[in-house]
Amino acid sequence: MLITGASGGIGSAIARAFAAEGANLVLHGHRNRAALRRLQKELGQVESLLVSADLTREAEVKKVFAQSQKHFGGVDTLIANAGSWETREVRLQNMSLQQWHRTMDGVLTSSFLCAREFFRIVAARRRGNAVLIGSTAGVFGEAGHADYASAKAAMAFGLTRSLKNELGRLAPHTKNYCGGRINCVCPGWTVVPRTAAKLADSPVVRKVTATMALPKIARPEDIAGAVVFLASDRLAGHITGQTLVIAGGMEGRLLWQPGEINPDIA
Repeated sequence: MLITGASGGIGSAIARAFAAEGANLVLHGHRNRAALRRLQKELGQVESLLVSADLTREAEVKKVFAQSQKHFGGVDTLIANAGSWETREVRLQNMSLQQWHRTMDGVLTSSFLCAREFFRIVAARRRGNAVLIGSTAGVFGEAGHADYASAKAAMAFGLTRSLKNELGRLAPHTKNYCGGRINCVCPGWTVVPRTAAKLADSPVVRKVTATMALPKIARPEDIAGAVVFLASDRLAGHITGQTLVIAGGMEGRLLWQPGEINPDIA
């Protein structure tokens, strides 16, 4: 099993959840090798391989899968979790083409390259399933992050729903096998290191939970549990091409605060 972006908050939680199930893991990171080593040590007796790569580079992606195949003899599950974004809010009229390309490559191109190498393995093995990690930004939109929302929307819908049909033919259903599957999990606001500072602001928490049926910020373990479920042929063997939103029943985001609306002209 290959988990990209395993050194991050959600990625490391996914790794812990699969380790608890006894899975052999390939843990990918880009720059934070020290965090990967700490995670590997934490996982204890589970066999794992650490790989470092810039997943926007084709040659480096090929190398990751070659290392994985050499060490474990194959990759049966891909968790495409890695992705980068500009944390500052940048309105479209101020967004540079460089930022647009950087985000598209970091989110969508990296997922394409990983999925392509994985599908080549599946074509030979006739088995395999994948879970892509999207975002509620791709479901509801995200003002100030049109680049990220667009890339995640492409992953959650166009890519997932197209690849389910291809994967089902590469790894066909048989009497003893459910068939190749691919699904997407879209987390909402989640308590991870890169959002911790923002989520320490009470007004922000009130705003982002105001549209949730369950007004609670997700923890990485909430996401990890769903990923383990979808990756299980036994538990989710008849689920493919689906986009699962994990955001406490979120229906969208508040566009206006009460004080910004003039009731006389509303």
